[in-house]
Amino acid sequence: MARRSKSDDDSARLFTDMLKAQGEAARAVMAQFLPGAAAALPGSDAIGKWAQDLGTAANEWQEMWLNFQQQQALPEHLPPVLSNPAEWWEALNAFYRQVPLADPEKQQEMWREGVELWEDVLGEYGIGPKAAKAQPDEGKHTPHLPLNDRRFADPKWREQPIFALIHQSYLMFSRQMMKLVDEAEGLEQHEREQLRFATRTMVDALCPANFPMINPVVLERTMEKHGENLVKGLNRLAADLEKGQLTHTDAAAFRLGENIAVTPGKVVHETRLYQLIQYSPTTTEVLETPLVIFPPWINRFYILDLNPKKSFVKWAVDQGLTTFMVSWKSADESLSDVTWDDYIRAQIDAIDHIRARLEVPCVHTIGYCVAGTTLAATLAILARRGEADKVKSATFFTAQVDFEKAGELKVFVDDAQLEMIRQASKNGFLDGRYMAATFNLLRGPELIWNYVVNNYLLAEDYPAFDLLYWNGDVTNLPSRWHIQYLQDLYRDNLLVLPDRLSADGTPIDLTRIETPAYIQAGREDHIAPAESVFRMTWFLKGPVRFVLAGSGHIAGVVNPPDAHKYQFWTNEGRFHDLDSFRENAKEHPGSWWPDWISWLEAQDKARVPARGKRKPGGRGDHVIEDAPGRYVTMR
Repeated sequence: MARRSKSDDDSARLFTDMLKAQGEAARAVMAQFLPGAAAALPGSDAIGKWAQDLGTAANEWQEMWLNFQQQQALPEHLPPVLSNPAEWWEALNAFYRQVPLADPEKQQEMWREGVELWEDVLGEYGIGPKAAKAQPDEGKHTPHLPLNDRRFADPKWREQPIFALIHQSYLMFSRQMMKLVDEAEGLEQHEREQLRFATRTMVDALCPANFPMINPVVLERTMEKHGENLVKGLNRLAADLEKGQLTHTDAAAFRLGENIAVTPGKVVHETRLYQLIQYSPTTTEVLETPLVIFPPWINRFYILDLNPKKSFVKWAVDQGLTTFMVSWKSADESLSDVTWDDYIRAQIDAIDHIRARLEVPCVHTIGYCVAGTTLAATLAILARRGEADKVKSATFFTAQVDFEKAGELKVFVDDAQLEMIRQASKNGFLDGRYMAATFNLLRGPELIWNYVVNNYLLAEDYPAFDLLYWNGDVTNLPSRWHIQYLQDLYRDNLLVLPDRLSADGTPIDLTRIETPAYIQAGREDHIAPAESVFRMTWFLKGPVRFVLAGSGHIAGVVNPPDAHKYQFWTNEGRFHDLDSFRENAKEHPGSWWPDWISWLEAQDKARVPARGKRKPGGRGDHVIEDAPGRYVTMR
């Protein structure tokens, strides 16, 4: 084993010192605001054994961390700030110190707000000038704190005044910081969005729940387990750093084709870019016009086939639809030349293959997210070529064509961010873990810090959750296509300008599309905001049905009727914007799926027997393999 360097020793020691400093900071805050209330934290006599055990745990962590570093297990691409917890802490502190302060008048206002909050909080515990407000309630007073956040829902955050003061002060600080960003003068809109994202990321990271020495839930667990939870958690941290990805769920609990992505079917066609799955019918008759689903290639297709109760695929098959699914291949060096043109050609190829296989003139189509954006381009190209009749209808799940209001993802498309993506791309493709980290940052408290607390600090058992398994099953992206997509669509918004973009040798003009369209948006979608998705209605010239679903980018789509969850809104006619649509829109309880199937059947009600090649893999039918196929398993 390699010798330890002085820098290694200093690194591990600094991490340990960071934990100690958090405890000292908590005591210092308590001493300043709660004189004589040292008993709010464990006293020296009470924590002697616990401190000794924690010291042993810290030493064990140091040994493990140094061994881990000496084995050079960290991926080469991992930035130093992520490979060393001490540097992460220092980076956060440096960023915090550099946040621009408000003018003196604003500082005074913030200070007064802070003093008032502290007096209110302390008053709930019978301390300070507002102590009289703490009236006993049947012998026990329940503090009523002014600021609420689900990260502090555990009663332990309210049992002791020090922890109430810590988390209430944090919530005040975070709101003040976001308000400063919103009120800052002299910023362009894109600059304000970038500053808002950076500031929110910073305040999320500084949440006291993330720090073991000032999180009462973690403190109690650590005392109960004599530090074993921190040792287990830090081993998990090292393992996650080694694989370059945060663990959200128990991956061993899921096996593709056995308990996830289990709808029966066959792979009936494949190219170097995708496999085409045809699912086996469950009805004696099926709609004559088949359905092909184009999922986003930035994720695995089985978000639409998680399990039988949640599966859109199974539900569609049970409605009598001959259903096909495209399974995109995760990019590797062999796909380094792939561009957007290749994905459009792939959609056309899938449509033509299904038409020839089933001997039908046209297909219904669904495009989800980025594949929906591409489907719109595909339809425009087919219309320009006089082949629009190949597609009977087009359904768009949370898909955008106008990116002016594309939300927080736009903070990643300036020149500096695009250059970073170029640098991160190796051998012609972008590691899918970068995209996963990007999407996780958009919901940091739920998808990052919640798991830091549960996995690393509390050492909770990993849950067996199929949606989280899918979320962690990342795909690599062809870097040429990815950068082109971000530049041309997100940054320059060229898709909505007639003939500014071309693909497969044909100019793209969305206003040529006359195919009947069903457009679904999620009310709380943070990836494809509903306002942005709605704008597709501005460009399509055929009949359009727009539906606003409750929830977001995933749950708003994957919402089976039997779940009886959420709701959706409809409003007949054409509207200029989403606000106009919402006026007098009719709210419907539950899933929008039945509304969609009624709309689809209205396009063509003709049915045929489910026989011949409608049953993939039957006599005389050449198929490649069983669903879900090889491509979905490739990493």
